[in-house]
Amino acid sequence: MRVDLFDFDLPEQRIALRPAPKRDQARLLLVKADQRQDHSISDLPQLLNSGDILVINNTRVIPAYLQALRPPREEGGATQPVSIDLTLHERTDAKSWLAFARPGKRLQINDRLTIGTQLEAVITAKRDNGEVMLQFNRSGAQLDAVIATEGRMPLPPYIAGRRPVDARDREDYQTVFATHDGAVAAPTAGLHFTTSLIEALTDKGVDIAELTLHVGPGTFLTVKAEDTEDHVIHSEKGQIEPHMAERINRARARGGRVIALGTTSLRLLEAAASHDGHIEPFRGEIDLFITPGYRFKTADMLLTNFHLPRSTLFMLVCAFAGFQAMHDAYGHAIGSGYRFYSYGDANLLFRHDLCVPSP
Repeated sequence: MRVDLFDFDLPEQRIALRPAPKRDQARLLLVKADQRQDHSISDLPQLLNSGDILVINNTRVIPAYLQALRPPREEGGATQPVSIDLTLHERTDAKSWLAFARPGKRLQINDRLTIGTQLEAVITAKRDNGEVMLQFNRSGAQLDAVIATEGRMPLPPYIAGRRPVDARDREDYQTVFATHDGAVAAPTAGLHFTTSLIEALTDKGVDIAELTLHVGPGTFLTVKAEDTEDHVIHSEKGQIEPHMAERINRARARGGRVIALGTTSLRLLEAAASHDGHIEPFRGEIDLFITPGYRFKTADMLLTNFHLPRSTLFMLVCAFAGFQAMHDAYGHAIGSGYRFYSYGDANLLFRHDLCVPSP
């Protein structure tokens, strides 16, 4: 499909730079075929049924943004070190990470970088698009501890480019479900949840199942190709434990609806499902790119944030809830003052092929 079909104009003031003061007071737009209803996240227990199951992503964001210095090269004549921004995105062994470096053109293989007072790294490989392989002078848990101290939360550029990352983001950019380190971007639909909201859902009879998908930096990028067939999506590591797969399958067998909390949960469910929607235990990498025409097998509903134009995530929600329905919903959200992107509001989508058309 043509990528420009997924474009839309978003006023800059609709981009949220901070989350709602109370997480569960963010706005929630319900979209069911041609129907739209304005709610808040706190209304969710009234919108779901006893016996439904909410599938959440328990990945935890690591402070993957590091500022480094590359010493001046003897042959270059420069006397000042060069500042390099690093965003870690995939650990390859106990002391090595793949990272995106800016400006990547200023780096060469064997360059040594200094990060804070405790950490050094050597460039051992260099790839396209500013990607480098870093080998650190520490390893394992010791390396993790230093990264946690020296690193900052890797906020998306549409936030970090408009204000400094600060101490508040350490808490704001982490979900209440976060238990497994590994993501370099938050599963942002989960940012709206609080312990009181979770208690209200369980009191209603809504079950909660967990999976893990470590969100990578490619998740929120716009697609630069002109056709979706020419786009290659980044792979991400995911896991569904056997008892959690069985929990979801039992809920479906009893007639409960499966609600995916976020596009990350939905993509992993689809990757782990058999042709009839039965969820299998899963451990591995996924690179599932979902566009309109895809036949969903698992979730009945999807709770997700408002996404970037021309992004793989907007393509996914168009596939899930209907192409025109989502364009209309986004138009309503923009006109009604909804807040967009990672720290913004959310929408609760019904799968379009399960909706009964309005009379």
